[in-house]
Amino acid sequence: MPIGPVTMFAVYIVCWWVVLFAVLPLGTSEEVHKPPTDGAQWGAPENPNLKRKFITTTWVSFILWAVVMLIIFTGWLPLPSLG
Repeated sequence: MPIGPVTMFAVYIVCWWVVLFAVLPLGTSEEVHKPPTDGAQWGAPENPNLKRKFITTTWVSFILWAVVMLIIFTGWLPLPSLG
């Protein structure tokens, strides 16, 4: 039984959030931070590169989503019917 576009989009959103939390700590280092004077958090990176991390999250989650959809459509991971 094929799944609908809303379910496919929901699976993509779940993949996107999981990948986002895996990508966020990448590129940060254990460097010594000087005490912040502008009210920032002590351990916050100076340049978090959020735009680059969101773009990376989007394409990595698309690949993960495609693999999950392949597994679902081949029948290895059947989704339960709610009706």
